[in-house]
Amino acid sequence: MTNTLLTLVIVAFVGMLLLNIYFRLKVIKIYRKLRKNNVPLELSPSHLFNKEKLETEIIPQHPNHADDIRIFANNIRFSVRMASVLITLITLFAAILMYPYFFGK
Repeated sequence: MTNTLLTLVIVAFVGMLLLNIYFRLKVIKIYRKLRKNNVPLELSPSHLFNKEKLETEIIPQHPNHADDIRIFANNIRFSVRMASVLITLITLFAAILMYPYFFGK
């Protein structure tokens, strides 16, 4: 039972980690594209996590690159969510694996 649980924990952790790395690479790729096109992005966290603020303050400044900016913001939001899920899963899996040591078998 413990070996199965440990294997499940390792597979889930590696899967979430690889998914997180994949989306971070997508963020870097779109950021490089924006920098290559000389789009100076001065985004605050409120721009990234508030779509209305992004649409009203940043998009009008760079209408030619609106789609790239939206993709960038969406990828960052998703990457942050994935990192949060990853941290939660690591904590949960650690608690499950440590439960027998703290409360007996």
